[in-house]
Amino acid sequence: MLLGLYNYWIVVLLMMIGFYIVIAHGNLIKKLVGLTIFQTSVFIFYISMGNVDSGSAPILAEGVARYSNPLPHVLILTAIVVGIATTALGLALVVRIKESYGSIEEDEIQIQDQLTEDKTSC
Repeated sequence: MLLGLYNYWIVVLLMMIGFYIVIAHGNLIKKLVGLTIFQTSVFIFYISMGNVDSGSAPILAEGVARYSNPLPHVLILTAIVVGIATTALGLALVVRIKESYGSIEEDEIQIQDQLTEDKTSC
């Protein structure tokens, strides 16, 4: 029974890996990679949910009673495009942060921000 649901186990594993990377690492590039892995797990989940056992492509033909719904797959294609654009924007922001702070480590950026706030408050 559990073996037939292997794609859902993969989804859960990828979600946990992506979430762990986002939480455990301070490097902004690694955080973006973790978000991308998490996003990929959501894509796999929706594609798995859209699968119909013994379903055919939604083309009218004689003798076909079950059709697969193409809407989840179309939505995932759109989500992939949005995900790529969002990742590109995130990478562009990381480049600008690197130019401004000289680092992409979250701790070092926070320290520099605190030093800047302390200088302006005095």
